Amino acid sequence: MYKYDGVIISQRKFVLDMLKEYNCLDYKPCSSPLDPTIKLKAKEGTILQDPTYYRKLVGKLNFLTDTRLDIAYSVQHLSQFMQESREPHLKADFHLLRYLKSDPTLGIFMSTDADCTVKAYYDSDWASCPDSKRSITDYLVLLENSLVS
Repeated sequence: MYKYDGVIISQRKFVLDMLKEYNCLDYKPCSSPLDPTIKLKAKEGTILQDPTYYRKLVGKLNFLTDTRLDIAYSVQHLSQFMQESREPHLKADFHLLRYLKSDPTLGIFMSTDADCTVKAYYDSDWASCPDSKRSITDYLVLLENSLVS
């Protein structure tokens, strides 16, 4: 049996409130943050009538990335479409909400371990944006088993 000394920081209530606000409580959960078969582009699809709806949702998802590292890449990707949001982008947002519904309690484990080893990981996807051909990069810094940045 494993003994974990620490605490899990979760935004469960925030996730459940967001699912309720966007009427997603009856949606079927899914296993991935973004649909791997869909490649989002800036100029494809119908422009949304009310872009503030999209922006508000992405803003809430961005707030959630503080404790949900599993959605950080997806939210960063969806944030690229804030200027001119379209229907496929909103559909991807709702796919992400369905993913959050699968386990709203996930969070960050903060260890009480006295070991202060720092580990850093970096990843990049060169020229992966289909519109700008810009690279996407991200990093993760851990203090032993606890997320720092």
